[in-house]
Amino acid sequence: MKAYKDKTGSWYIQYRYKTLEGEVKKSCKRGFKTKREAEEWYREFLLKQSQSCNMLFSTFVDIYLKDMTPRLKLHTMINKEYVIKDKLLPVFGARRMDEITVANIREWQTNLMAKGYSQTYLRSINNQLSTIFNYAVRYYGLKENPCHKAGSMGKNKADEMQIWTRDEFEKFHDCIMDKRISWLAFEILFWTGIRIGELMALTFADVDLEKKVITINKSYQRLKGKDVITSPKTPKSNRKVNMPQFLAEDILDYRESLYDPTPSSRLIPVTKNFLEREMERGVKLSGVKKIRIHDLRHSHASLLIEMGFSPKEIAERLGHENIETTLNTYSHLYPDKQERLAERLNQFYNDMQETEGV
Repeated sequence: MKAYKDKTGSWYIQYRYKTLEGEVKKSCKRGFKTKREAEEWYREFLLKQSQSCNMLFSTFVDIYLKDMTPRLKLHTMINKEYVIKDKLLPVFGARRMDEITVANIREWQTNLMAKGYSQTYLRSINNQLSTIFNYAVRYYGLKENPCHKAGSMGKNKADEMQIWTRDEFEKFHDCIMDKRISWLAFEILFWTGIRIGELMALTFADVDLEKKVITINKSYQRLKGKDVITSPKTPKSNRKVNMPQFLAEDILDYRESLYDPTPSSRLIPVTKNFLEREMERGVKLSGVKKIRIHDLRHSHASLLIEMGFSPKEIAERLGHENIETTLNTYSHLYPDKQERLAERLNQFYNDMQETEGV
């Protein structure tokens, strides 16, 4: 197809394309500054139509994001788009998909690792690039994912996980008693292991104080300046979490201190930023080590492991999609349990020997 200049001096191109139903249609794309720009756009358009991986990385990303947007949650897409725009497109955007080499990716990894990002952030950036190439392999005939040969960078979350023991939490907790809503919020997080978004979405109707059960069926997000209530992270995140008696009593005392709360009122009507500031304040006053709010969830899991609960029980309480998630996340907390198991087997064997000797 040939490009043409219109009366305003900009270029346009008329073209035909085939729909998914096989119907041939005619269209026009305007607003190009040069003839070359118009013809290059048309070339990329044809590559999209042919599902060729000879297209630019930036062009392929447009296809990928268009396909993923209706399939993923809004906050997931926002995070994905930010990483792609900030970390991938500046380096790979002008390269063709089938021309990006293992050496290109290794160089990109080296440059990122030199910038001092956290190990978990490096891993998430690398995973996003690999996900795009996996999509190209699966749906657009790319021969292989170059990220596989390049290897990964960064480390899993479990490698950076920090937790509070019960004693550390109590020291922290005592130092924020002057703000009751903060005190209760962190108490719920530590003793139930629910996610911060799940906590902030809770209403009084979700908390059955007689049965001592919290119903998790939604999550709170602050997206683009707006409060958004979404479904939980995964289907298994829809769950009921039993709480200890003392926690139910503390929530009851808190509810009775409020002026006529309705069932639909949020239990903890604050922002994540507020709780992060409160956590910093409590850490400074108590002197305990600094951790993230999400690490309270890991602290709860660690406490359950120490108490002897099985991975299956912990997975159900935390709302993990499968038990493998629990084992992979907390495997580093289990080694001493294996030692104790071996010691108990040894003790059992010795007891049997003594019994048979008698």
